Amino acid sequence: MNSASKNWGGSAKWPRPMRIDAHQHFWTYEPLRDAWITEAMEVLRRDFLPPQLGTLLAAHRFGGCVAVQADQSNTETRFLLSLAAEHPFIQGVVGWIDLRAPDLAQQLAAWAPQKKLKGFRHIVQAESAGFVLQPEFLRGVATIGRAGYTYDLLVFHHQLEDAVAFARQLPDQKIVIDHLAKPDIKSQEFSEWARHMQRLAMLPNVWCKVSGLVTEADWSRWKSDDFAPYLGHVVDCFGIERVMYGSDWPVCLLAASYERQLEVVERYFERYSPTDKQKLFGENAETFYNLRA
Repeated sequence: MNSASKNWGGSAKWPRPMRIDAHQHFWTYEPLRDAWITEAMEVLRRDFLPPQLGTLLAAHRFGGCVAVQADQSNTETRFLLSLAAEHPFIQGVVGWIDLRAPDLAQQLAAWAPQKKLKGFRHIVQAESAGFVLQPEFLRGVATIGRAGYTYDLLVFHHQLEDAVAFARQLPDQKIVIDHLAKPDIKSQEFSEWARHMQRLAMLPNVWCKVSGLVTEADWSRWKSDDFAPYLGHVVDCFGIERVMYGSDWPVCLLAASYERQLEVVERYFERYSPTDKQKLFGENAETFYNLRA
């Protein structure tokens, strides 16, 4: 057992309430598979594994995390689940599955014994317009919902029109918007993003992750004040009950250390009550992903 596992212990019974980092990634770097990591992202061209994150979580009083897929393969889902089995602080896994596969229900049945598998994600930000509105894709997301799984929706701000139409067709599916739908913080574009986020927030099955902020800003010159309008709007629309914190580690390292990206969020929410902060930093993630099961 490595030192990080020792720090976190071997029991799945964690003290409550718990701080949860609801969005981060692990990988062993492979240049061909991970071609999305360009030369401008050199800091990400190495392995990022649980012992590294475990140290950061412990330092900042987090009791657990949710590991989210970065590669679109069943191998990725198995990899994350193997890490979760070895490291108890990985409370849940958001994997990948071919949502358009004709045998999707059978694949889900095979995954059913994996209790830490909480949901699935497809990297929609890399797809063309209309992708999420394909009948096969909609059927697939509805199928995972009936099996009890959540769906993480990863889109850019310019894909939000489709995101709204997608979510409206799946009123019974638990959906969480990753990274505030990646607003163009660097250019301070706000109005169109804000309008669509308000429309999404009107749907009670849709939640939002307060994550990925620093990488949508100017990587080298961002200021904490850059994020205030976006954070304020998300909380105004979704309420404190449907937002959850995620670091997006290690991708956040493109623009900030784990400590600095966390400081942005903690500083903005410091005026909120302890109860509200616990919802943002733990309880909402536990509820959305059913982490206590």
